Amino acid sequence: MSSSRCLLLVVLTVFTFGCAGMTQQQQRTLSGGAIGAAGGAALSAIAGGNAAVGATLGGAAGALTGFLLGEQEKQKTYHHKKRRVR
Repeated sequence: MSSSRCLLLVVLTVFTFGCAGMTQQQQRTLSGGAIGAAGGAALSAIAGGNAAVGATLGGAAGALTGFLLGEQEKQKTYHHKKRRVR
């Protein structure tokens, strides 16, 4: 196995196990940021712009979206549990 593949395997393993203790909202925020950064970099590179700027803006937008979706899911779960208690 080449050294770059070995390094990629180590990095992916660390990221996979590093997310084990996170709440669902934290996981959604992180994954939204990662997806947004990848999408922003790709779109910016295709359009001929700076991929780093696209990744930064896409990552920020994705993290915000993931956070808001996680917050919405948390509120839904809270209200659902509140109704069951009554």
